[in-house]
Amino acid sequence: MDLVLDAADRHLLTPYVYPTSWPEGEPCRQLLSLFVITNLGALTLYLLFGTLSYYFIFDHELKKHPQFLENQVRREIVYALCSLPWISVPTVALFFAEVRGYSKLYDNIEDSPYGWSGVFLSMLSFLFFTDMGIYWIHRALHHKLLYKRFHKPHHLWKIATPFASHAFHPVDGFMQSLPYHIYPFLFPLHKVTYLGLYIFVNVWTISIHDGDYRVPHLLRHVINGSAHHTDHHLYFDYNYGQYFTLWDKIGGSYKSPTAFEGKGPHDYLRKLREKGPGVPNGPPDAKTE
Repeated sequence: MDLVLDAADRHLLTPYVYPTSWPEGEPCRQLLSLFVITNLGALTLYLLFGTLSYYFIFDHELKKHPQFLENQVRREIVYALCSLPWISVPTVALFFAEVRGYSKLYDNIEDSPYGWSGVFLSMLSFLFFTDMGIYWIHRALHHKLLYKRFHKPHHLWKIATPFASHAFHPVDGFMQSLPYHIYPFLFPLHKVTYLGLYIFVNVWTISIHDGDYRVPHLLRHVINGSAHHTDHHLYFDYNYGQYFTLWDKIGGSYKSPTAFEGKGPHDYLRKLREKGPGVPNGPPDAKTE
């Protein structure tokens, strides 16, 4: 995050915002700057990609589903906008530690003993490490001692839209983001790669809430896409993973998406249209807690 902070200092904060008596390396100034940058960045990513996904990818027919809530889109957005500033508080503390040099982030390709191949390998290891971490954190948040207090708000959205992607309780949102921030303190990672992955994980989080179930056939049971995550919202106890299905299969929580079997939300809407009002609300075995 120091690349973003340096750019903000150079082009905006030092010449136009802060007094000359407040040096760039002063800790309180860095914390304040990081708080503003983190919130603006999170809001921009959420609203920009969420809006693009909502208008160009999300199937608005899903809003006719019986489990789609009244004023749901507005409620998702408001919940996310209220939560993101609180999520940013502990996140800024970790970004501050990075800026102060406590992480293993590096500037130049030459700083990696493996060169460009090291950058590529670090991207793969980042994805697998964070997928594992999020799986177990997410699964822990479904424990009865944690679920109702922290994770249940995210499950209000049975038929989610892209705007549900960041509509978390602040504790829930930070805990599920923690593996992303822990990684560069444990493993070397190029700073530009880290920023790129930060953007990617936000976009991916939006994408698994967009109701677009298209995945190459050979990867349907490998990639944890929107079809898998839709079933997680509907049935609660399955498909906790983020990118891949590996840990769900290891942990015994994998469920083949109902959308791949002709039993997903779109199929249910089709049956509603065909059979009329006699179809019960919601998929027949969906949980309603």
